[in-house]
Amino acid sequence: MDFELSEDHALLRQTVRDFAEERIAPVAEELDREHRFPYDIVEALAELGLMGIPIPEEHGGGGGGTLAYALAIEELTRIDSSVAITVAAHTSLGTMPILLFGSEEQRERWLPDLAAGRKLAAFGLTEPEAGSDAGATRTTAELRDGSWVVNGSKIFITNAGTDITALVTITARTGEDEISNVVVPNGTDGYEISAPMQKMGWRASDTRELAFGDCTVPEDHLLGERGAGLRQFLEILDGGRISVAAMGLGLAQGAFDLASAYARERKQFGQPIGKFQAIQFQLADMATEIEAGRNLVYKAAWLKDREQPFAQAAAIAKLYTGELANRAVNSALQIHGGYGFMDEYPISRLYRDQKVLEIGEGTNEIQRLVIARGLGF
Repeated sequence: MDFELSEDHALLRQTVRDFAEERIAPVAEELDREHRFPYDIVEALAELGLMGIPIPEEHGGGGGGTLAYALAIEELTRIDSSVAITVAAHTSLGTMPILLFGSEEQRERWLPDLAAGRKLAAFGLTEPEAGSDAGATRTTAELRDGSWVVNGSKIFITNAGTDITALVTITARTGEDEISNVVVPNGTDGYEISAPMQKMGWRASDTRELAFGDCTVPEDHLLGERGAGLRQFLEILDGGRISVAAMGLGLAQGAFDLASAYARERKQFGQPIGKFQAIQFQLADMATEIEAGRNLVYKAAWLKDREQPFAQAAAIAKLYTGELANRAVNSALQIHGGYGFMDEYPISRLYRDQKVLEIGEGTNEIQRLVIARGLGF
């Protein structure tokens, strides 16, 4: 086993780390407070080639693979989750379905702009009555005269309503016992996007409710085989869990960094609080768990890059790092004391941003079900 990153991976990690610290950190609090989507940052990330890292070069992406992608998401989340989820949702959920299941014509039509980050993409799975039970989808797509007529709604959808969003791929019932994926371009008649939803965390990311009322798209907007939607989105979620696991890892690392720095600066009883064993033990536990989480995330990415079975490893990594991030932000805020409760300190934002990592891309409970099934139960 070799635990050392390649030169390319190490360079990518340092590049993203420098960008996050220099460009994102100074404005993260302002973006969060104003609930403002970071268009200029997304544009800069696109210029660096970071909006399509795992997409093959022939389709306009970076061809960097899953581990490179996980490293980038980890480093972005270390500084700001809103930027990280914008990249992750666009890549894993928005762009990947077209790469994996689209025809050559569909790939040529949509991937170049998406992989380059000139446009964003979204994936519409969750509905008001269909969350963990994704098979309970009620949105319908009926084939009429060579077009799909879509009716229904989606909720909690990331990236669907920005000024640079090109499309959303949605799950819809194309028959009584049949779910398929259909691409709906932004601006299509009958497709309405709500105002941005108000959230506890990820406030600078774009989250919307989508409504479809006799929304009509051409028949060739069906993604892959008709009726294969359930299998397709389960495969998409398996891969997406690696990026969310990387977010949990990055957020835990960011919380540790803040707490460690604060423990060295804050003085009580005549010395830095980091001199007290109670604080040292909390930091030691955080560092230990973060190292374990890092190995889980990188292993899942490594398996996927080698086209080996990775779903179980991804679920384990996602479950562990989501709960790790919960423990890390709680300890880090406790170390900050009363100042951590103030929004002027970044740990407050990280604390709010963390919780959704235990909900999105499959709740902790769903991860445990996936893992148990992987164990043969």
